[in-house]
Amino acid sequence: MAASDERRSASPVAVTPCWRVEDFVVAQECARCSSFQAKTITECSRTGFIEKITCATSNREEYKSCRSAVMEAHVFWRFVGTMMCVAAVFAVLVVCRQRVLDRKALEKVRKQIESI
Repeated sequence: MAASDERRSASPVAVTPCWRVEDFVVAQECARCSSFQAKTITECSRTGFIEKITCATSNREEYKSCRSAVMEAHVFWRFVGTMMCVAAVFAVLVVCRQRVLDRKALEKVRKQIESI
């Protein structure tokens, strides 16, 4: 019985971050991870940004992955620019296609008039 208790206590337990179960205060605002932090802190791998937090009850300091407002704005404007370029390309294609169709319609009308 004692051996099985030892095995249970020796097995790795998944530790829940304190900010998931208790209130916390942001000690350091969301910032880009340095190259050293990216290698040593696992939270950096998700977004490339972390914030340092202090949990209220346990008084532990931990890092939490976060999203940067500047990064989100950059991604948004890149998306808007890409969509504007795609819209411009398709607008040019529509104009070209309309000219071809207009030319075909005029040619058809001209042939009908000549046959009279």
